[in-house]
Amino acid sequence: MTRRRWAVPLAMLLGALAVLVLPAASASAHATLEQTAPAAGTVLDQLPGEVTLTFSEPVRLVTDKIRITGPDGERADTGKPAVRDTELVIPVKPGGPKGTYLVSYRIISADSHPVSGGYSFSYGQPSATPSADDPGASVQTDPVVKNVMSVARFLGFAGLVLLVGPALVLFALWPRRLSARDPGRVAQAGAGLLAISTLLELYVQIPYTAGTSLFDVTGDATREVLGTPFGAAHLVRLGVVVSTALLLRPLIAGRAGKVDQTLLVILGIVGLATWPISGHPSASPVPTLTVVADAAHLAAMSIWLGGLVMLFGFLLRRANTRELTAIVPVWSGWALFAITVLVLAGTAQALVEIGTIDALTGTLYGQIVIAKVALLAIVVAVAAYSRRLTSRRFTPSPVAAGVGEIPAGSDVDDPSEADVEDEAGEADDEVEEPEEPAERPAPLAEASDRKKLRTAVLVEVAIAVVVLALTSVLVQTSPARGGTEIPSGPFDSTVSTSLLKLQVDISPAKVGPNSIHLYATKADGSGLPQTVVEWKATAALPSKGIEPLTVPLLAVSDDHSIGQVSLVTAGTWEFKFTVRVDDLNQTTVTVQVPVKS
Repeated sequence: MTRRRWAVPLAMLLGALAVLVLPAASASAHATLEQTAPAAGTVLDQLPGEVTLTFSEPVRLVTDKIRITGPDGERADTGKPAVRDTELVIPVKPGGPKGTYLVSYRIISADSHPVSGGYSFSYGQPSATPSADDPGASVQTDPVVKNVMSVARFLGFAGLVLLVGPALVLFALWPRRLSARDPGRVAQAGAGLLAISTLLELYVQIPYTAGTSLFDVTGDATREVLGTPFGAAHLVRLGVVVSTALLLRPLIAGRAGKVDQTLLVILGIVGLATWPISGHPSASPVPTLTVVADAAHLAAMSIWLGGLVMLFGFLLRRANTRELTAIVPVWSGWALFAITVLVLAGTAQALVEIGTIDALTGTLYGQIVIAKVALLAIVVAVAAYSRRLTSRRFTPSPVAAGVGEIPAGSDVDDPSEADVEDEAGEADDEVEEPEEPAERPAPLAEASDRKKLRTAVLVEVAIAVVVLALTSVLVQTSPARGGTEIPSGPFDSTVSTSLLKLQVDISPAKVGPNSIHLYATKADGSGLPQTVVEWKATAALPSKGIEPLTVPLLAVSDDHSIGQVSLVTAGTWEFKFTVRVDDLNQTTVTVQVPVKS
């Protein structure tokens, strides 16, 4: 029995090494720029008629956020940009001046998240990279907007847990003799949280898409979001929540008929489907698998955690021994099944979204997954302990085979009757077996076990709240299959000069494409941002005779610049960064960067 008892938890722990304990939510910067024509940093003999950007998945335009700035600071694009599946095509004005051209873009990936960036190329001869000072060329996402979106997602997950789990327990396990008013309020509160979350996500998606501040919302931007799959899915979700809230009333009152119950099941399936449809599962390489897996993940998570809330908050407090003997083993089986679904569905998602050990350990997305798996291991261990208590105290004996009919249809309307029966049974036992008076303190042992079980359930719920928060962060993190490294990158150095401190992040510091992030702060050590008016960079490998190559940089804020460079061979590369803070003052720093093959 001991081996069998621990076999399933142990198997789940092993499976958890590849699973998210909660749904793998959509992520920002999902689509990645794979190719540009002209290529970044090239010098052309003639100005191209158009610029083509190729992404890793289909994209959509963001109005007035795609442009080309010429060396004279004027717009060099003409007409409207077009999208051809994964390609973004930007027409270029003919007869432009010679020099360096800056391409900046902000588009929406197939998973409804904004992708922004830029690069430069030159016509005739390189020149200073033009500045994207035009507010319309902004490629940033307001941090406040991003954080509010995470909060909205957290509220949505919490609402789903508080709605689905309690509704299912009320439908299938709640004893008739107990009032359903308080647990019904929990389910209604879950529906309210879901409605608030849905409306908040819809609103925040507008500035999130446009790259504006939280309260900078226009009618055109609103119509643009409502016309997307994201907007349609959230409107459907809102309708589902309202309908579910109306059907909860007869369920709470114990008057829900077959039609009401069937409608609740249908609404639940439709509502759960709006999450993967509006996120990255629908845009994965195998959308059928990831959409089904994500919906199953959500359902299992909601049933498991919502049931734990009901168990801790109500059943272990109010149900009598006979009711718990019928309810707890059933719930234990549900929980085991839910965790199994979490493991299987999460494994399928992880295989698609991560794929390699390097992606698991070398990306922020993967590291969050590792943290969540560690928390899942703790939860499974606690659940195994709870299951042991359940088997010891609340498993019905063969004699009490009919006890299992108590939930949702209990004939024990008066708890005193059950108590009288228990006392009578104990009296009979004393007459037949006087040699075992030690069984008298059993109620005390039962109270102790109830307390232990409630404590274990509380630990599970507390860890689940942390996991919900991690999931909300994961929503805003690039999926590991996109190959996006942690922003700080493998190479991270800060250089101090009399004008400023420059933090240099280069990732992945390997042969091939590398991303560069530069952050300028004031030289006084206050950590305050230092305004920079011009950024320049070169990369050279003197040991192998590679002369300095111009690295195109794009200023995304006054103190932050980004760029991309392709490093053709391994070695210690010499990067030089020239930073101008005003018309008279500039500084040049040199950084030695080890590049691996």
